[in-house]
Amino acid sequence: MAAITDQEFKQLADYVKAHYGIHLKDEKRPLVLGRLQHVLTEKGFATFTEYMKYVTSDRTGAAARGLVDKITTNHTFFMRETEHFHFFKSQVLPYLVKTVKEKDLRIWSAGCSSGEEPYTLAMIIDEFFGAQKPQWDTKVLATDISSRVLETAQKGIYSLESIQTIPAGWKSGYFRKLNAEQAVVDSKLQREVVFRKFNLMDPVFPFKRKFHTIFCRNVMIYFDGPTKNNLVNKYYEMMEPGGYLFIGHSESIDRNESPFQYVRPAIYRKPF
Repeated sequence: MAAITDQEFKQLADYVKAHYGIHLKDEKRPLVLGRLQHVLTEKGFATFTEYMKYVTSDRTGAAARGLVDKITTNHTFFMRETEHFHFFKSQVLPYLVKTVKEKDLRIWSAGCSSGEEPYTLAMIIDEFFGAQKPQWDTKVLATDISSRVLETAQKGIYSLESIQTIPAGWKSGYFRKLNAEQAVVDSKLQREVVFRKFNLMDPVFPFKRKFHTIFCRNVMIYFDGPTKNNLVNKYYEMMEPGGYLFIGHSESIDRNESPFQYVRPAIYRKPF
């Protein structure tokens, strides 16, 4: 079993911070060691120095993708922080229906993990618009840095236990039972979510049009202050006036560093 020296941990942490914005504190060392140990064994590396040389020299990007897949924590579930979804349905969507031109709704689930959040948004939107939905473009953009969780999200297969928290009408209307333990998201709903791999640390966001709502919940807890402030300000620039930003309840925005207006806990708005 390979150990990780102070210098090796610093090299790995610096690389992850520079490329993905994730701030690996020293107390995360056991987690990093545990998640990467079998990778070193599998690849035949005796030290983390050898492993990092492999990551930085691999021009295909596969080694870096493997690293980020291992160190990111993608814990989520349906209806997480439920009050956000109630606010989105009762306050945000009615406002957008009245104000959005060309019936082009632009919603972004940034850091979508295994897909529960964007699928929940898609179900809310479908239920809200009802018969009027064909008149609107309501597709949800869902991005994440991890190829592994995006693959899970695109398949749309979840345990029956994991969908117990959603309303009964949603379970029957948007899921098909696969077997005694699993259900799959209905193909109609799957078409309403566009999954893409995207690194929030990219210097330029490549989106042609600005968003009306951005969900970025429980993502910025992994960033240090300057990284978080920079990302929040990029969200501000990529948002339509009057648009909403949802973050995790364990997160906050420094209102001295951002022009976003506070609405209620973990909900902010771009002023007109």
